[in-house]
Amino acid sequence: MKKDDKKQVAAKKTAGRAKGGVARAESLSSEERSLIAKKAAVARWGMKPPQATHRGSFKEDFGIDVDCYVLNDEQKTAVISQRGMSASIGLKSDSGAAFQRFVQGKAISNALGLDLVEKINNPLIFNGVPPGLDQPPMTVYGYDVTILIDVCKAIIKAEADGQLQSQQMHVAKQAHIVLNASAKAGIKGLVYALSGYDATREEIVTAFKLYVQQEAKEYEKEFPPQLYNEWYKLYQIPKFERGRPWEFKKLTLTHVYSPLARSNGKLLELIQANKAKSGDRTKKLHQFLSEIGTRALRTHLGQLLGIARISKSKEEYERHVRTLFGDQQEFDFGNE
Repeated sequence: MKKDDKKQVAAKKTAGRAKGGVARAESLSSEERSLIAKKAAVARWGMKPPQATHRGSFKEDFGIDVDCYVLNDEQKTAVISQRGMSASIGLKSDSGAAFQRFVQGKAISNALGLDLVEKINNPLIFNGVPPGLDQPPMTVYGYDVTILIDVCKAIIKAEADGQLQSQQMHVAKQAHIVLNASAKAGIKGLVYALSGYDATREEIVTAFKLYVQQEAKEYEKEFPPQLYNEWYKLYQIPKFERGRPWEFKKLTLTHVYSPLARSNGKLLELIQANKAKSGDRTKKLHQFLSEIGTRALRTHLGQLLGIARISKSKEEYERHVRTLFGDQQEFDFGNE
């Protein structure tokens, strides 16, 4: 048998075992899965489950409700909760069950592989940080945070193979953001450690937040393609195989950027409100412009798209634009 043929046979066997693992997991009740997880925990930790020594949340800094912990084992395992895994990859429901359902789906199960399926089916069980001095710690189900990275890689592989459904593409986008931001923050942290620099908590969080924002912009199209499609239809503009027609430049300047520039102080009000909300008096207003300007642009584009969709002609569209945003230049592209 040729080497390539052996690889294909091995890959099929691995995929088959992964499907089998998913099928077995789907056939189990929640009580049976819980019992299996507890047995796996005993095998790993012994009769006494590990204890979380530190607890935190992504909520304040990143706006998603993800609990994170550091355990007292030899590896000082960094853990995020089972429920947090759902929120981390952008699932609509933030319950641990939503994450289990997602990874057991046909679209992602093949990309995960047998080893990762087994790890997901057997979450870590540990004692959380006690809520009070006289209160016992709660039992928490979670995962080594590196599993989140492995899951993100599997999601991206499923995306590349065309296995994700259209309603799952937002999960792929989130996976790209998490994976790339983690890699950048991780290599920066490694340099800090090797060079002997002791980074503060604020520096670490700020760096990761910056990478997340950069990655989010990288994978987010500000101009929805639906708006371009409506402009093609309303102005009867022929489509090119490559690039966009020159008429779109005029439309963008006149219907998008010009109204935003003449926002009658609304953009300034948004910037000032964002500064007040942050509580950071040391920052200048222009430091909030990027985030607020992006938000204002998205809102404006959403309004334009709504107007374009209800308009039967370019004349009706431009009439609605004038009503909402003030006088605009009307274009007669045929006479250019």
